[in-house]
Amino acid sequence: MTIGNEAGAPERRKLGRTGAELSVIGFGGIVLMGYEQPECNRIVRIAHDAGVNYFDVAPSYGAGEAEEKLGPALVGLRDASFLACKTAERGRDGARAELEQSLRRLKTDRFDLYQLHGLANMDELDRATAPGGALEVLAEARQEGKARFLGFSAHSVEVALEAMARFDFDTVLFPLNYVCWHRGGFGQEVVAEAVRRDMGILALKSLAKRPWCHGEERKYGNCWYHPIDDEAEAADALAFTLSLPVAALLPPGDARLFDLALGIASHTAHWTAPDLDRLLQRSDGVEPIFKRSA
Repeated sequence: MTIGNEAGAPERRKLGRTGAELSVIGFGGIVLMGYEQPECNRIVRIAHDAGVNYFDVAPSYGAGEAEEKLGPALVGLRDASFLACKTAERGRDGARAELEQSLRRLKTDRFDLYQLHGLANMDELDRATAPGGALEVLAEARQEGKARFLGFSAHSVEVALEAMARFDFDTVLFPLNYVCWHRGGFGQEVVAEAVRRDMGILALKSLAKRPWCHGEERKYGNCWYHPIDDEAEAADALAFTLSLPVAALLPPGDARLFDLALGIASHTAHWTAPDLDRLLQRSDGVEPIFKRSA
C-alpha cells in the first residue's frame, strides 16, 4: 500500500457552519481492518503527512476492530485531526454505552463529530429521536464536551430530510455520486436542504458504480457494491462529488481505493464538474445503487 504521493496535499474546505476545515478526502477507519497494528500506524501516519486530517470510524466496522486499530494509530496525531465517530444504537442506554466504549477504544476524551449511524427507515429515526432515544445521548455528549458537533448518516432521501426537520444537526453524511444523481434522481433534495440549513455535507459512495452481478468476483471485500477503480473514471466521479457543496468525501473502505482517491486529490488544485455528456455516457445503462423513491 503506497498512500499519497509527492504532489500537493488535498484541498481543505469548511464544514458548513462549524467552521472546521477538512481535507476533501477523508480516511475511513475500515481501511485498517486486516492489518497488524504497526502497519496501521504507518498507514495513518502517511495519510496524515499527505494532508489528510478527517478520520471517520464506527464501532460496527469489524465488530470494533477499526476503532481498536485507529485509536493507537492516532496517538500523537489526535489534536491535529478531525475525528468522527457514530452510534448505530437507537436507544439511550445502548448509545451511551457505545459512546463511552468508542472513546476508550480510540484513546480520546472527545469526538469532533458524533453521528447517528445509518438511519435506514422512519422507524429507526422515530426510535432515535423519541424520549429515551439515542439523540439524547448525542445532545448530552455535546454538553459534556465529548462531542463538538452532531450529525447523522442515512441512505434514504426521505429519512434524511425528516431527520433535518426534527433536530438542528451540524452535518449530514450521505451517498453522493454521479450514477445515483443522474440515473437515480438521488441526492439533490438532501443537498439543497442541507445548504439551506448551512449544514456541513459529507459524502459517501462517491466511487460506487453499480451493484455486484450474481456470481461476479468481488475484488473488494469491504464493498457491497462494485466500486470505480479505473483512474480516469474515478477522477470524474470525485470531481462530480466535489463540484457539489460538499466539505469532504470518504472513499470506499479499501486501502487501494483510498490510495487512488488521495492520489487524484493530491494532483487536483480546483474541482469543477466534469463534462456532463461524458458522465451521462459513462453511466448509460448502469443500475444505480440508490434511487429516489417514487
